[in-house]
Amino acid sequence: MRIAHAGLAALAAVLLLAGCGAATPTPTQTSGGQPSASPAPAATPEIHLEGSATSNKAYFDLVNERLIAAGGTLDGRAFIDNLVAAGYAINVMEVTSDRTAINGPADNISFSIKINGNCLIGQYGNIGYDSTTGAILETGRCLIGTTRTIDW
Repeated sequence: MRIAHAGLAALAAVLLLAGCGAATPTPTQTSGGQPSASPAPAATPEIHLEGSATSNKAYFDLVNERLIAAGGTLDGRAFIDNLVAAGYAINVMEVTSDRTAINGPADNISFSIKINGNCLIGQYGNIGYDSTTGAILETGRCLIGTTRTIDW
């Protein structure tokens, strides 16, 4: 019995010590036995005017996040103008006011684009930036409530 316990203890010690050594990384092998290259970087999102709101969301987010990162004036017009410059049509956009009913600065600005029967909706302000996709409302609009006229 003592020999069996001693043998198990020695085996456990060897296994523990084997785990303490520096591991030598091994390259990932492909099915042909050759090391594989590093994974390709993710493709930069692109506009898909014939696509759905969902297929445009990554590009919409990229365009808006770059505007935010650049700083400067981040009002409704800035977001709309930036989306137009990115390739979206201004006549299918909506934006909420930059001012409250008592003429204070709005906490958040919402903006949207109708695209092929659905909506891309973004919001920026005290919450940071967020976006979603959704169905066009029964009103034919994307945003609920009062929006401002885009007349520039």
